[in-house]
Amino acid sequence: MYSDDCIRILELLAERNNVLISGPPATGKSRLLAELKHAFRGDSETGSSYQPEAEIPLPNKGNTVPAWLPSQDRTDRRVFITAFDQSTHQRDVLRGLVPKVLGDGAPLGFSASKGILYRAAEHARKPDGASLLIVDEINRGPAVAAFGASIVSLESDKRLAADGKFTPATQTFELLDDSGQMVDYALPRHLYIVGAMNQADASVAPLDVAFQRRFAPFWLTPDESVLHMHFGVDGNSAGQLPSQMANNKDVYTALVRAWQRVNERLALGRGAAFQLGHGALMHAAAPTELEKALRYAANCWTLMRAHVDEVFFGDLRGVAETISADAPGSPFTLTSATFAEQPVLQLSPSGELKLSQVYPALKAIAESP
Repeated sequence: MYSDDCIRILELLAERNNVLISGPPATGKSRLLAELKHAFRGDSETGSSYQPEAEIPLPNKGNTVPAWLPSQDRTDRRVFITAFDQSTHQRDVLRGLVPKVLGDGAPLGFSASKGILYRAAEHARKPDGASLLIVDEINRGPAVAAFGASIVSLESDKRLAADGKFTPATQTFELLDDSGQMVDYALPRHLYIVGAMNQADASVAPLDVAFQRRFAPFWLTPDESVLHMHFGVDGNSAGQLPSQMANNKDVYTALVRAWQRVNERLALGRGAAFQLGHGALMHAAAPTELEKALRYAANCWTLMRAHVDEVFFGDLRGVAETISADAPGSPFTLTSATFAEQPVLQLSPSGELKLSQVYPALKAIAESP
C-alpha cells in the first residue's frame, strides 16, 4: 500500500525520532512527504500528490497495527507542515515575543507566539497524542537559529520518557511561557520530525553539520527504472539507437539514455547531489504518437539544458562536455572567438533546439563516450 521508502522512514522515525530526506531535485521528495503525512495519520484522505489505497488500522479500530508505525498505541495523531525560508525565526518554530494589537485606540502589546514545533510538541504531550512535524526546504532558512536551544533536545535519547516523565538523560532548554517568563521545557518522545532539502541548491548555505547529526539521513537518488515504466521502454536494451527515429519508443529510449549520461557527467563534474531526478521527465503522460512524443522530449530537453546551465554557470566548457558538443551528429558546437583581444568561448545553438534537432542531440549525448 505504501512505498518502501515511506515505510523505511517511519521505521527510522520510531528509532531516531528525526529523519532528514535529501537528494537531487525531482527525485520525489514532495510526493514522499505527502505519503508520509497519510501513513502517519493512518487515514484514507486524498492528498494533492498522493492517494493512499486504504486506511492503516489504528488501535481504536481493533486491528493489528503495522510494526513500522511510530507510537503504535496512540490514536490522536496530527501532522504539522511548514517550509523554511530566509525570514524564518525562532518565534515561528518555538516561541518568541510578537506584537499584539489590543483594540481600537489601545496601545500595542506583546504576546508569546506558539511556533509550529511548540504546537506539535504540546500535542504530543497529550496522553494519547503523537505528532509528526514536516519541514520542507529545511536548509533554505537559518535552521540552527530557528530551532535555537532545542537542538540538543532533538535527539531521541534526550527526550522525555514515553510516559511523559523526566529521566536523568532528558535535556531541557529555556522557553517562554504564556506570561513571558522563561521556563524549562523538554521535547516529548512521541514528537517526530522530518526535514527535506536539496543539498545542491546554489542559493542557500550548507546545513550545519552539528544540526544534521541529530537526524537520521535518508538519501533519494535518480531512478531510471521509474522512467522505463513511465515511457514503456525496455531498460535492458543496450544496443545502438537507430540513426532515424521510427516510433515513440526510439524517442523515449534516447531521452532516458541521454538523461543518464548527463547525470553521470554532472556527478563527475560537480557531485552526485547536482544530478537531475527522474521526476523532471515525468511532467505529463507520455504520448504514443511520434510527433507528440518528440515534442514531449523537446520539453524535457529544455528542462535538462536549463539544469546543466545552472550547475555549470560560468563554465561553458563544463556545459559543452555535459551535452556532448562537437560529438558526431550533435547539433551543438563549441567555438572560440576574440573579444577585446581576449579569447571567448561560444556554444551554439544557444536557444531552444528545433524539433528536428532534438533526437540527434539526445542520440549524440547517449552514445558519446
